[in-house]
This record gives sequence, C-alpha cells and structure tokens, in this order.
Amino acid sequence: MFSGMMPHRKEFFDLLNAHADRVVASANATLRLTNSLGTNSSELDALVKEIVMNERSGDKIKMEMVGLLHKSFITPFSRDEIHALTLALDQILGKLQDVANAVGMYHIADSTPESRELAALTSDACLRLNRAVLVLGDKTRAKEAINLCHEIEEIESKADKILKKAITRLFADESQMWNAIRMREFYFLQEHVLDQCQYTARIIEEILIENA
Repeated sequence: MFSGMMPHRKEFFDLLNAHADRVVASANATLRLTNSLGTNSSELDALVKEIVMNERSGDKIKMEMVGLLHKSFITPFSRDEIHALTLALDQILGKLQDVANAVGMYHIADSTPESRELAALTSDACLRLNRAVLVLGDKTRAKEAINLCHEIEEIESKADKILKKAITRLFADESQMWNAIRMREFYFLQEHVLDQCQYTARIIEEILIENA
C-alpha cells in the first residue's frame, strides 16, 4: 500500500528534498564560517547572511508543506510523520542560525580545533540526512536510509566526546574564564545542531519501519 500511494504524492518528496538541501547548504556555510574565524576573513558577514537566507528559505518550504498537507487527500505516509519530519528539518536550520548569530553575540574572534571539528561533524551529519531524505520515497533503498541514520547517531556520539574534552580544556586555565564561558556556550550551540540531526534521523528511521 505504501509504495502504491507514493507516486501520487511526489510533491511531498520534492519539498522534503528541497528542505534537506537547505540544511546541507546551511551546514556547509556554518563550517566555512567556523573555519574562517581568526583569519580576518571578509567572508564572515556574507556567510552569516547565507545561513540566515537558508533558514528563511526553509521556513517557506515548511509553509508550503503545511499547505500541501491541508489540501491533500493522499499522502505517502501519515500526516503526523510528514509534519514531524518537516519541523525537525526546520529546527536544524534554526539551530544552525543560532550558531551563526552566536559569533557576533558572544564576540567569538577565533575558532578552536574542537569547534572546527564539531562544525565538520555537523556538515557530515547533515549530508547523510540529505541522502536519507532523498531515498525515503524508494522502499527498495530503505536499508540504505536506515544505515545513514545509524551513521548520524555515531557522529553525534563522537561529538559528545569532543564536547566533553573541549569543556575540560576550556576551564583548565582560570585566567581565561570569560573566554571559557563564551566558548562553552558556542560549543553547546554546535552540539544542539547535532542533537537535532540525531532526532531527525530517528524520525526517518521510524517512518521507514512503520511503512515497511
């Protein structure tokens, strides 16, 4: 039944794919932003604007999806599942924007090896999410999508270890306490993105299992 209904509602997958594309674009911009800190790069403002633009684009896609849900009789999987996945992708974009905004808010003048590694892991996780969403409509590739979701969980677990190490190193030098407080907040915002990626991956996995 699941596979038979999908061809009638290609629009849903087009919107989900577009939303996931915005997530990847924003994550990549956030990675470039983090790597540019401390280099006197003139790109910083442009990268923040790019991240904000992707978040706004995601909002428009979310509203299109809500409209499509209201007017559609047939959906590829349950309305609640589609709505949950749409909101989860939108939350990733919002949390990436939080990271970008924090650069100016907390006056983050330089990155650290840990912040750069967290940004790289975020980019990797978002790319895998994008790929999982892309194959969501193909029942024959369900195992591939589930494997991608498991890889995202492994990435998040790795990020947890990096975060703990980073926090410990920050507070080892009491003379840099103000900088430690600022960077701790920055790290937590980065980690929140990865937590949201993991949450979104679990939604995808649940959809695949429910509609197998």
